[in-house]
Amino acid sequence: MIKCFQLFFGLALSFLFVGCACIPGGIAPSNTPLHAKPYTVLGTTEGVDSRYAILGIIPVTDGNSLRDAVKDAKGQVGADALIDITVDSYTQWWILFTRTVTKVDAKGIRFKDAWEGDKEIKR
Repeated sequence: MIKCFQLFFGLALSFLFVGCACIPGGIAPSNTPLHAKPYTVLGTTEGVDSRYAILGIIPVTDGNSLRDAVKDAKGQVGADALIDITVDSYTQWWILFTRTVTKVDAKGIRFKDAWEGDKEIKR
């Protein structure tokens, strides 16, 4: 009976060392000035960059930059730029390591040379 209690107490105590926290990062209309350029929406995309650390203080991997998350999101759909961007950041704490993540959700776009329906003017 004491062994069962110790096991239960040990498992219950280990849950005190795990958790998650989410921080909203922001919203932006686009990551590059559009200046009334014509574009085609390629679809929704998601980019993620993360970093792992042992005991929360010793980094094991590089990363967790917004720049890399945006680059990943653009690469998912082969986009020139992103529109309707939302950014979130969250941290997961486990017993021996932590994971910090930056996540970008957006729509990928590709720029066109001319507006649809425009005709070349010959002089």
